[in-house]
Amino acid sequence: MRKFKEKFIGDRAFYATVLAILVPMVIQNVVTNFVSMLDNIMVGRLGTAQMNGVSIANQFIFIFNITIFGAIAGPTIFGAQFYGKQDHEGQKQTVRFRILMALVITVVFALIYMIFAEPLLSLYIAKDDDPLMIAETLRYGKEYMRIIMVSLLPFALGQAYASVVRECGETKVPMYGSMAAVFVNLILDYGLIFGKLGMPEMGVAGAAIATVVAKFIEAAVVIVWAHRTPERNRYIVGLYKGFAINPHLLVQMIRRGTPLLINEFLWVVGVSVVSQCYSIRGLDVVGGRNIANVITNLFGVVYIQIGSATSIILGNKLGAGKMEEARDTDNKLLLFSIIVSITVSVAMLPFVYIFPQLYNTTDEIRALASYIILITAVAMPMWAYTNTCYFTLRSGGRTGLTFLFDFVFAWAFQIPLCYFLSYHTDMNFKLLFAIITYTEIVKVILGYFMVRSDLWVQNIVDKEEV
Repeated sequence: MRKFKEKFIGDRAFYATVLAILVPMVIQNVVTNFVSMLDNIMVGRLGTAQMNGVSIANQFIFIFNITIFGAIAGPTIFGAQFYGKQDHEGQKQTVRFRILMALVITVVFALIYMIFAEPLLSLYIAKDDDPLMIAETLRYGKEYMRIIMVSLLPFALGQAYASVVRECGETKVPMYGSMAAVFVNLILDYGLIFGKLGMPEMGVAGAAIATVVAKFIEAAVVIVWAHRTPERNRYIVGLYKGFAINPHLLVQMIRRGTPLLINEFLWVVGVSVVSQCYSIRGLDVVGGRNIANVITNLFGVVYIQIGSATSIILGNKLGAGKMEEARDTDNKLLLFSIIVSITVSVAMLPFVYIFPQLYNTTDEIRALASYIILITAVAMPMWAYTNTCYFTLRSGGRTGLTFLFDFVFAWAFQIPLCYFLSYHTDMNFKLLFAIITYTEIVKVILGYFMVRSDLWVQNIVDKEEV
């Protein structure tokens, strides 16, 4: 018992350090997801077609968001270790690369979404549904998508800046940006969706406009703060002078970052493929999953941000050459993630039946949403463990391992199984959803052995002279 405590349980100083990084990120994302939840409920009050149209459109915004995270993940690994090494010039060049990647990806996705909006949205609508419901769902989805695309650029640039601000330990600033944004979003949602507070009644279009304005505010807070406090953000000095990047460092960031970008993109496409497989069971499934995902995303913020904190903490230690300390810290973070996620799962249970009642939809959709919330609450500790394993592997630049961990599991196992059960069997959707969700146990086993191998324990910036 004593050995277990020494290996997996930290002292007060350890948890104080973890919480100082973690809590602001959790608050930021809880506030953001809470307002997204209110936004979703408000749209849900308009009707099932509006709710489904916005939900399907947001699937593609989700793909863009995760691709941006993947694009900046590679340079962020180097940035965290450069910061641990106190090499501000090296960190500056990783920021330049993040900004370039954000701009390129935004242009590519904007073009795709403008040209192929209707065929993409149609992928999530079963052809044997009610023709009127199909037409209405497509109409609202296209209306929302056309406006929400304006938010792609501020989101991408905001994330590029927020990533470097966080790796420097300034996690409160993105939190303040999100809090300001969600306050504005909430007011505009209420006013523009329902025609309140002297604003025009715009329904789905109003929800999209509110989100666009909020994304600009969120990005502006972080970007303006970074440029106005160069004494705390040394990398910002001369950031846009020449915009040069050391060729050797550029090659290394591309080499280590490309697997992460591909992995994140294919992972989120995989999630979308699974959603598409589910959606052939009808628009009731789309509606039920939309309702359930709102509350799941709100509670899931905690374990997701534990992963982000893990990457920052371990990256700083590895960059400073504290290898044994990094190993010890990771053991404690893994157990911490499991215990916290179990607590969060228990806290979700009262919402299983209460939350779906807030939506103006059918009893069948509400019942399905309750079931999905229950299944995901039970699965959350597994997701917490595998998420922390993923960020552990990533902190040491082992992007090849993260690629195997995420991509191979999803595309070689989970997605084919989901496709087969969805398209080639008459299995009840509830059983199908439970089976696919609990395949995560396979990933838990993979994560355990990958982290235990210690292949991630390495310093990747010692030889990077910038």
